[in-house]
Amino acid sequence: MLDRLSPRPGAQKKRKRVGRGPGSGWNKTSGRGEKGQGHRSAGRATPMHFEGGQMPLARRIPKRGFFNIHRKPVETLNVRDLDRFESGATVDPETLAACGLIRGRAGKVKLLGDGEAPKGVTVKVHRASASAVSKIEAAGGKVEIIT
Repeated sequence: MLDRLSPRPGAQKKRKRVGRGPGSGWNKTSGRGEKGQGHRSAGRATPMHFEGGQMPLARRIPKRGFFNIHRKPVETLNVRDLDRFESGATVDPETLAACGLIRGRAGKVKLLGDGEAPKGVTVKVHRASASAVSKIEAAGGKVEIIT
């Protein structure tokens, strides 16, 4: 029974044996075509973006802008986002990251003054705008700047 088992037709492909003459089925050029860079042995070493000496696309299109590699990422948070905390709560970056208000990947958190401040919340952030500080203090809260 086991001697009659064989793979289904088309399940096994024959290996491509190139460079073995016309009898291999790949003819004299081994499937590489006639002349040209792809025909030569070094043709496989050219990078995918190489355009044959033509000015490459990455250099043809205009460049704009500037990307500062020394920038320090800052997460922003508005005063209106603090309404989910109860009166008398202390809010710090760990608390904000836990409830999904900031991503927590950036090093610093800045509080901005958009919206209404909740009553009596103590906020510990790295930076805060003047309007955010005035709104929280007017609502009976406190802003502590951490370093």
